[in-house]
Amino acid sequence: MIGNAPYRFSDFQSIVFEYGNGDSLINKWNSKTKDYQYVTQHDSLVKMKLHVRNDDLLFLHRKAAELGFWNFPNVEENQSLKAKGKKTPHYLIEFNYKHKSKKVLFDEAFGGDPKLYDANKQMILLIKQVLNDEEEREKK
Repeated sequence: MIGNAPYRFSDFQSIVFEYGNGDSLINKWNSKTKDYQYVTQHDSLVKMKLHVRNDDLLFLHRKAAELGFWNFPNVEENQSLKAKGKKTPHYLIEFNYKHKSKKVLFDEAFGGDPKLYDANKQMILLIKQVLNDEEEREKK
């Protein structure tokens, strides 16, 4: 069953991860180009090339499958807050494969199914942890 899954790691090409307040997704990482940028606590923009190991990409791919990422809605936003002009943290996660891709835009103020909310938060935390670990590894 796993071998015939629509999203196989053997077809994997890249992960794109972006986040920020509202529509401003200024923090970005692309595993294919290795481009990584983020805003520090002091509002400085840091840009670098960040190579994430294949084992970590496989880990993220497997976690996405475990959490049911392929079945998440493409857009999970709080429309009432958006209509009022309130900017809440947004996250874009995109897994790209040879013949398919899956992109999810998640609003931290999403008021839907709590299990779906938790799965999104877990995926975000895992990606951030992989990026932080790799950045620390490169500093050594």
